[in-house]
Amino acid sequence: MKFSIKTGSADKLSSDCLVVGVYEEGGLTASAQQLDQVSNGKIAKVIAHGDMQGKLASTLLLHEVHGSQAHRVLLVGLGKQDSLTDAQWRKAVVAAVKALSGTGAQHISLCLSEADVKDAAQQSRSVTWKVAMMAESVGDVSYRFDVMKGKQHQEKNQDKKQINQVDIVVSADQQAHAEKGLKQGEALAKGIALTKDLGNLPPNVCTPTYLAEQALALAKQYGLQAEILEKADAEKLGMGSFLGVAQGSIQPPKFIVLKHLKGDAKRKPIVLVGKGITFDTGGISIKPGADMDEMKYDMCGAASVLGTIKAIAEMDLAANVIGVVPACENMPDGNAIRPGDILTSMSGQTIEVLNTDAEGRLILCDALTYVERFEPEAVIDIATLTGACVIALGFHASGLYSNRDELAQEVLQAGTRSLDRAWHMPLWDDYQSQLDSNFADMANIGGRPGGSITAACFLARYTKAYPWAHLDVAGTASKSGKEKGATGRPVPLLTEFILNRYA
Repeated sequence: MKFSIKTGSADKLSSDCLVVGVYEEGGLTASAQQLDQVSNGKIAKVIAHGDMQGKLASTLLLHEVHGSQAHRVLLVGLGKQDSLTDAQWRKAVVAAVKALSGTGAQHISLCLSEADVKDAAQQSRSVTWKVAMMAESVGDVSYRFDVMKGKQHQEKNQDKKQINQVDIVVSADQQAHAEKGLKQGEALAKGIALTKDLGNLPPNVCTPTYLAEQALALAKQYGLQAEILEKADAEKLGMGSFLGVAQGSIQPPKFIVLKHLKGDAKRKPIVLVGKGITFDTGGISIKPGADMDEMKYDMCGAASVLGTIKAIAEMDLAANVIGVVPACENMPDGNAIRPGDILTSMSGQTIEVLNTDAEGRLILCDALTYVERFEPEAVIDIATLTGACVIALGFHASGLYSNRDELAQEVLQAGTRSLDRAWHMPLWDDYQSQLDSNFADMANIGGRPGGSITAACFLARYTKAYPWAHLDVAGTASKSGKEKGATGRPVPLLTEFILNRYA
């Protein structure tokens, strides 16, 4: 996909399709007004006849509009002009790109940055934000995962004309800000695409070894530092909890450390820790068979860490960020851990395993202990941790827990700005007693009540040395049904958080 910033009058822009906005009650964006004037009121007539009423995300494709240099003009509804929110505007952008898929339009011009878009505080979004969001949205909608399909499918799709060039149209005085936004948006789109690819790959391909290879490839491509700790290294470090989960699989575990250290050398890093269970059977506490294929998405936390580092590396951001991924499979062979087993974590704390399907916290706790050596400015772990979080929040918001309210607010704001929202959940000591064990320092589950909270409480026991936030993305990292696939979340939130920290 090729992106560029264009300036000039809408009617002079040459492309396969020009996209302009229409508000409810007949209002037109500036570019739509220009086209209406040169076409002798063509757009006004369409509106008067009722073919386009400006309802949010509605579209109407017009061919050979008189006075326009574009072969087509797509009208997209923006809803009510005086209350257009950023989320609504993005919905309209997505609808426009989807409407053009399969039409034969390969080169499109988007004239939607001129709309006045309000954020949650009713402040107007900048052109930098709008351009970045358009680039990210186009990449998101245009994403395809068909690398595992056969040659016949590949050849068939080669004949389909898809969007391959996008001009984002702004006024001349906005060009510098737009170029900045485009760089961010393109980088973010690439990071999201990597995250989706890793999530969507089958578990017989995307193994812990494969994840490690991807980290090494990123390091080579962008001049980063990568270190892969093997099983023997983890044993020397005393990572008994991480290795306990890994011991039921023939796939060797990998503990991945990827460093983007391009900021002030004196500044401590932000550390991202991603759960990397490349397939989760539940272990001895085996899962039901229905939808078990989706357990390949149990490494989406890891994928989002690699995707975020790719995004900031593409931006060449002067920041210090370290990604840490404990990667392994959770399998039920004769060597697997059992309910009742007691593991000794790297911190020295012992854990009674009451359910082997609560394995994510068992690998994360050792990673969270390991990262103390970096004396981090902040740590955020990302994990498809609990089905309980899906019950609590559904599929729209990620669950957010933190041992610092200031950090929690920073993460929440990053989610709001990036339209990748999270919701602040309680992390009160009241819940800690649910993890009591008669035989070890703690149990790995706290029962059904507040399951997402007690999982976070478990992790909190390993994060007392630094500011920490936990994102439970079980409901947001992937989709089921007809749209089954990885979403790329929370790469937008994490990238926005880092950008804001280094603003």
